[in-house]
Amino acid sequence: MSDTAVIQQHLIDPEICIRCNTCEATCPVGAITHDSNNYVVDVDKCNLCMACVPPCPTGSIDNWRTIVRAGAYSVQAQLGWESLPAELSPEEISALCGAGDTASAEATTRQASPTSAAQNTLGTGTADIVQSAQLGSTLPPWSAAHPFTNLYGPKAPEKFITATVAGNVRVTQVGRDYDTHHIVLDFAQQPFPVLEGQSIGILPPGSDAQGRVHHARQYSIASPRNGERPGYNNISLTVKRVLEDHQGQAVRGVASNYLCDLKVGDTVQVIGPFGTSFLMPNHPRSNIVMICTGTGSAPMRAMTEWRRRLRQSGKFEGGKLMLFFGARTREELPYFGPLQNLPKDFIDLNFAFSRDKTQTKRYVQDLLRERATDVAPLLADPNTYFYVCGLKSMEEGVVLALRDVAVQAGLNWDAVSHALKTNGRLHLETY
Repeated sequence: MSDTAVIQQHLIDPEICIRCNTCEATCPVGAITHDSNNYVVDVDKCNLCMACVPPCPTGSIDNWRTIVRAGAYSVQAQLGWESLPAELSPEEISALCGAGDTASAEATTRQASPTSAAQNTLGTGTADIVQSAQLGSTLPPWSAAHPFTNLYGPKAPEKFITATVAGNVRVTQVGRDYDTHHIVLDFAQQPFPVLEGQSIGILPPGSDAQGRVHHARQYSIASPRNGERPGYNNISLTVKRVLEDHQGQAVRGVASNYLCDLKVGDTVQVIGPFGTSFLMPNHPRSNIVMICTGTGSAPMRAMTEWRRRLRQSGKFEGGKLMLFFGARTREELPYFGPLQNLPKDFIDLNFAFSRDKTQTKRYVQDLLRERATDVAPLLADPNTYFYVCGLKSMEEGVVLALRDVAVQAGLNWDAVSHALKTNGRLHLETY
């Protein structure tokens, strides 16, 4: 491409982005990266496949600037942005091109290539290992309820909604350093409709080392659609106190520690809700397989509790629930006690502990293989939906385990994975 070519450069709006990592996890060519400040798109890698646009919960990913190729915004420049640059005028573009007529300049478009990497990741072999994230669907189940999104947004301060802390309890048995809390937020008379599988943004008070106001942090909702307490306008979150990053480096999580230290009666600023695809099916015969680690249990708790309430009211029949839940030890597994009290004919529980000294190290993908006889028919059943939530490191192992289960059962993995993706049956939400 000529240096004077006019291109549509793909950019992420730092004012709207909630740093949820969805775009980076979804990009099939590794064009999206981030630092502690921003998520950005590398113009040298981006092939305009558009795979990252539908999953973005806020729309921050869907931004473009007409620019001359030689003057494209670098990754380093974007990492330092606090807002998007202004659009260039036709005259400015013309001057950069060194020509008077931009219409005659070579231009690229925002159209996705029909042979983009995002559309060619359903095969077997090594490609699955590299592109496992591309098997996740961006479509909700056909019977999912309609979600409301972005009712309160980061670009309009008057649209922030204030919630009051109605409860804050620890839901793990470990000490304070790495404890996990169940936090209930009440919205009083303010409308805030949510569905299981959606998320919100929390705006922690204060500013960072550069004096910038803290950006919103995303948290999955852990309560069902009719409230943490049925009939009340409240929601719950599952929050783990963060004292180190995913690489093991010491860091004090700004929002997680703020939330874990909240007292009943405190107020927090909230934006959202977000999410249009990680939603549970509503039709009565639908089966749900939930695979999670740690605080990835939040949306699974929401789905399980909604099914439990439907069952109690006599308004739900059929539909299996399976949960594959992983943690380092049972003391670090959120909601371990309450889970034990759920009826065995209501939910099929499977726990994996990777650092339990009393048993062999196991991960959720190991459990999937152990339960292959039961999981395989569900993979083949169009009424079964799979949800994966937790650390990014689990995603590939889970997808490969599902492939192994399918192949062992004599199923065609290409056909199965295609159906999981195109019919909204496999949802991946990892971070």
